[in-house]
Amino acid sequence: MTLLPEAAYPKEVRAPGAQRTEEPLTTQLIQPEAGDEAPANPPAPGRSYAVPFRDLGVDELICTALEAAGIEASFPIQALTLPLAIDGQDIIGQARTGTGKTLAFGIPLLHRLATTFAADRPAKAPSALVVVPTRELATQVAEDISQAGLHLGARVLTVYGGRAYEPQIDGLKAGTDVIVGTPGRLLDLANRKNLDLSRIRALVLDEADKMLDLGFLPDVERLLGLTPDDRQTMLFSATMPGEVVTLARRHMRRPTNIRAEEPEESAPPPLTRQHVYRTHHLDKIEVLARVLQAKDRGLSMVFCQTKRAADQVATALDDRGFAVATVHGDLGQAQRERALRAFRSGKVDVLVATDVAARGIDIDDVTHVVNYECPDDEKAYVHRIGRTGRAGRAGVAVTFVDWRDMQRWKLINDALGLGQPEPAETYSTSEHLFTELSIPPGATGTLPRAMRGVRAGLSAEAEEDLGETGRTRSRPSRTRSRGRGGRSRDGAPAREAGDPQARGKAAADEAAPDRSRRRRRTRGGKEVTGGAASEVSREATAESSRQAS
Repeated sequence: MTLLPEAAYPKEVRAPGAQRTEEPLTTQLIQPEAGDEAPANPPAPGRSYAVPFRDLGVDELICTALEAAGIEASFPIQALTLPLAIDGQDIIGQARTGTGKTLAFGIPLLHRLATTFAADRPAKAPSALVVVPTRELATQVAEDISQAGLHLGARVLTVYGGRAYEPQIDGLKAGTDVIVGTPGRLLDLANRKNLDLSRIRALVLDEADKMLDLGFLPDVERLLGLTPDDRQTMLFSATMPGEVVTLARRHMRRPTNIRAEEPEESAPPPLTRQHVYRTHHLDKIEVLARVLQAKDRGLSMVFCQTKRAADQVATALDDRGFAVATVHGDLGQAQRERALRAFRSGKVDVLVATDVAARGIDIDDVTHVVNYECPDDEKAYVHRIGRTGRAGRAGVAVTFVDWRDMQRWKLINDALGLGQPEPAETYSTSEHLFTELSIPPGATGTLPRAMRGVRAGLSAEAEEDLGETGRTRSRPSRTRSRGRGGRSRDGAPAREAGDPQARGKAAADEAAPDRSRRRRRTRGGKEVTGGAASEVSREATAESSRQAS
């Protein structure tokens, strides 16, 4: 492969000490014209990257809202991104999960709403659009942006599938400044003419690689085609597959690639202690129950490969006294949101999930992550354990490897350089399990009664009526209620009374002669009618009685 001269590539900004990664965007497919280099103004050498937001030129009202939420200093991705994004430049951001990417694009959107866009800000049409891959991530991003824009009066609307259209359409009619949504529902509303994207001034694609994995890139392309060409575009992605690079090359203008720190998304969080145990599948639940009794354990997530396994693990933990909830794809949106609310609020402290939740949950207080079943690959492993050790906090990640998963684990271990190709054989009674995870010596597979009832439990969290759309999760059992002539057993017409066809059929049935088959009685080959038939019946009954006696 022949590389262009350095001046032909967009500038790449890195934090001090960060090294070029294996697949830098700036040496692959984005090739602006020579001499058309994107400007980059990183902070001066030696400047601390945990700087107050005011020093980065952020609007005072935004800074006040962030301070009220306990957020005063920036993370590296924010310190590098904000000066450029506030200036209206296109950005490609890459940083480890849990390092503040949401505010890295959320603050510039709000700042520009309050300054640059203020003069010609449309009354109802949105000025900013954030596209995310999952419903859970949409909710989280919207909450963070709303919190930062509290004093600006910024109107943030969340739009995603699985909920009724009407509330979202009503929100659009009332007017909004920032829309956060998933590609399918956004495109649906745009095609219905309920969503006007013609006045979008800034657009964000968050978790672009995840959208690629889920097959959303064609929808994203169509959404981009509905927005103005002169918009500001910011793309955030943990990795840069070729399809994402092509998307960026086609729709971005001289983007500046920002890498916040040397360990990428493809490396585990540095403050997370990782433990790997070779376990027997019949003993896993016993081991898990003891892990969840470790000293200083707070909110914990347990990851399973399948929906059925998640349900089974959650049921087993509930029977053992743990406050547990479940999140997976077979649950309705209201059920999933109820589980997440209960988890965030501490009503339950164990959340059993499939990978659908791996990227969508951003909760700083998760102390333990358990891979109940071995992940498919190193990316899934990093995404899972990235739910802990967030925002500079320490965390614990525990992975169970069954004998049949050993080959898969060795590939993960080699890819990440974990140095644990042969995990220690571990049972629920193994001494090293108790020692390494600080589990009380007397812990059993059941939570002690004295520790139960501390959490309110999932039942204490009300389930909202979201007016969900889509297929019915469970169908009521059908019973045959139709009698002869198309009528129900209670004599009512089988179809609804409001159906003209049903009414016509019922009228025709009333007028038609009764053609129901009658039972014929014979004696000596001749049909018997009237009283003779009754006599035959009495004789037959008497004969039956004699035979029975």
